[in-house]
Amino acid sequence: MRFLHRLNPLAKIAAPLPAIVALIVSRDIAVPLAFILIALVLLLVGAHLTGRALLGLFVVLPVAAAVLAVSFGLWADASRVDTTPVLFRLGDYRFHLGSLAVGTATSLRLVAILVLSLVAGLTSSGPDLVRALVQQLRVPYRVGYTALAAYRFVPRFGHELEVIRQAHRVRGMAAGRGPVAAVRRWIGYVVPLLAGGIRHAERVALAMDSRAFGAHRTRTERHLVPFRVRDGVFVIVFWLVTAIVVTAGILRPFPFLEAS
Repeated sequence: MRFLHRLNPLAKIAAPLPAIVALIVSRDIAVPLAFILIALVLLLVGAHLTGRALLGLFVVLPVAAAVLAVSFGLWADASRVDTTPVLFRLGDYRFHLGSLAVGTATSLRLVAILVLSLVAGLTSSGPDLVRALVQQLRVPYRVGYTALAAYRFVPRFGHELEVIRQAHRVRGMAAGRGPVAAVRRWIGYVVPLLAGGIRHAERVALAMDSRAFGAHRTRTERHLVPFRVRDGVFVIVFWLVTAIVVTAGILRPFPFLEAS
């Protein structure tokens, strides 16, 4: 198991938090680029990434960033960047290099925030996060584990929906094409899906009652998620790197971004 998976989930949330705040107020290109590179290196070195995750990070994300850069550039105020070269014209509209730079900076900020969030999102599990919140931040376990139980309803509903669809196909109830047939099929899914959800909720409630959930102010944890020295070191080092990147980013390579 790589080192990011062994860290406390709260450490992986606290470490990039100052960087995310800095990105919200940042207006240049260098700072988001630096944070994107740092986060990607962290994920490649310290996380176990699946093929789908790698495809999303290195193929889908750059394409989405390029589309967002052009889209945000189209909304940029042309009067503030009209001294920069014109890239193309559409009738009376002129798309300047400055507009593309403004759009790129905005797009890179969003991508950097997303990638920094993935440091914790791709390497932490829901139960461990809840345990860390309860053990370190003293969140009432009634709130934490109730939210976790509700979150686990989502994959359960997905599984039951697939079972209902297969049952309808076997019985010939999924025939027909077009929007009307689709609406009829979805209406046929609602009642059995709702009934299955109620049954599952009753079983969960009975299981929690049988374990005396909520009967006492504290709860004995079977699995501990401690905040170790390595977690503190990771947070401090990340904060120091964030301070260096933000300080170095004061020298902005695109002066016209100051007014955007």
